Amino acid sequence: MNKLYIGNVSAEASEEDFETIFEQWKIPHSGPFLVKTGYAFVDCPDEKAAMKAIDVLSGKVELHGKVLEVEHSVPKRQRSCKLQIRNIPPHMQWEVLDGMLAQYGAVESCEQVNTDTETAVVNVRYAAKDQARLAMEKLNGSMMENYALKVSYIPDETAAPEGPSAGGRRGFNARGTPRSGSPGLGARPKLQSDIPLRILVPTQFVGAIIGKEGATIRNITKQTHSKIDIHRKENAGAAEKPITIHSTPEGCSNACTTIMEIMQKEALDTKFTEEIPLKILAHNNFVGRLIGKEGRNLKKIEQDTGTKITISPLQDLTLYNPERTITVKGSIEACARAEEEVMKKVRESYDSDMAAMNLQSNLIPGLNLNALGLFPSGAPGMGPSMSSGPPPGAHGGCSSFGCSPYGVEEPFWASVLSYFSNCTSFQGHPESETVHLFIPALAVGAIIGKQGQHIKQLSHFAGASIKIAPAEGMDAKQRMVIIIGPPEAQFKAQCRIFGKLKEENFFGPKEEVKLEAHIKVPSFAAGRVIGKGGKTVNELQNLTCAEVVVPRDQTPDENDQVIVKISGHFFACQLAQRKIQEILAQVRRQQQPKPTSGAQPPQPRRK
Repeated sequence: MNKLYIGNVSAEASEEDFETIFEQWKIPHSGPFLVKTGYAFVDCPDEKAAMKAIDVLSGKVELHGKVLEVEHSVPKRQRSCKLQIRNIPPHMQWEVLDGMLAQYGAVESCEQVNTDTETAVVNVRYAAKDQARLAMEKLNGSMMENYALKVSYIPDETAAPEGPSAGGRRGFNARGTPRSGSPGLGARPKLQSDIPLRILVPTQFVGAIIGKEGATIRNITKQTHSKIDIHRKENAGAAEKPITIHSTPEGCSNACTTIMEIMQKEALDTKFTEEIPLKILAHNNFVGRLIGKEGRNLKKIEQDTGTKITISPLQDLTLYNPERTITVKGSIEACARAEEEVMKKVRESYDSDMAAMNLQSNLIPGLNLNALGLFPSGAPGMGPSMSSGPPPGAHGGCSSFGCSPYGVEEPFWASVLSYFSNCTSFQGHPESETVHLFIPALAVGAIIGKQGQHIKQLSHFAGASIKIAPAEGMDAKQRMVIIIGPPEAQFKAQCRIFGKLKEENFFGPKEEVKLEAHIKVPSFAAGRVIGKGGKTVNELQNLTCAEVVVPRDQTPDENDQVIVKISGHFFACQLAQRKIQEILAQVRRQQQPKPTSGAQPPQPRRK
């Protein structure tokens, strides 16, 4: 797969022109350029060189006024079921990519290609030609988180005359041996590490880390094969800024060491005399296990690495800042070793929680916890699926919904399980529900996204219908988001809306996102929600930490329904919604006619 097709070639282009371009970009080729009218071919010595030519030249390099298009040269007989998809957002989760590919047919394999680029590349094989052709047509050029996907055929040496589609079912093929890296096998390469490395750096060193026109940070990312986010806009005026590093554990550690060396050099150049410790941010759910019983784990790391380690107090935590600051003091080499050991413990804790969650997920029939996007999956703002995942916290970019509102000591999965384990609404085939969620009017654009892209992605991810109701007036300060879908879809959609509002700074860094949601209940059931003397609604508020109000003197609508108003942070609103739905389900069960005790079924009349 090392032969390249070069398209959009000017009539003035010559073999020498291509020789110059390939030499300029240090791309090796193993044969002469075959230049035709409007296109050209060339052989590369290996797949790595071919991929470099595609990544570096295609759509980026101009020759005689025309921008070249470079892709694998695939004979027609080999244009079958195999595609290569390039320019995939670096933070995209496998579950999201799987779901996107499955829209067009049965995917038999999906393998990541190792490249030097920031974005990801995968080779995909569909079960049938028409499915691959449809995916090519729909995905090529489509936008995903501001990245334009590039899709091309790659040679399919096993291509044969197409027979009947294998089952003809859309989605991933379940027959035969599992495809490499299927969920649960654990061998699949990741587009990003599960847990990124997050560090705090003094604000005065951010410029040196970025470098002139971003040259330094680009060099770090290239050398360490990592994706680095510097959250410069978070907490304006703060003395420290968070940096998030996505890579393999080795890549994260190498990038961290390089950043520490840059800060040390900048401190010498600017005569900065204070000690510059390494500050690692870690989710509170993992810190207890990092410390260990009686502090043994932490003491061992200190002894093994020759460092002094302290951890910020629990009092600093809020719902939107679930991270603790781990301060490591010592030489750069010692701090680098300590970082490796600290993050090793953090990753082990994460893996343990995920394994326990998978074992316990049967407590919640019908709810796919992996798809909810609430677990710290490494991408700030990219939970499974979309660019707008859990919102940045006080340190910027932290997975804030990973913080349990019911106590910070238990693992996050446990709080979610306990939150849902008694909810019966998810069982069986749950009915669709309608929730009216009220957001700041100024946030409508952020929820809709450019050309409606964000709200479409959100709707697709959650499996819900999501619409913005028209404004009730010119000066309306709130807008109503109408969400229609089963409980799981409601959970996912509302989670992402809360997250997006936090991410886009419609709420302050340490301010909880609190919204009002309306659900409609039959007028005859409103009394059950309130309870005798308001007992039920008071208990509901105490249990969920949400404000629940059933306005008095409501006139039922045409469907004989009245509104229940729920206000609070995300988990409070969700728990209140589920509990109210439980009450309604109980009312409906009680209204069903019961067979008379001892009654016999009617016997057919004899003629």
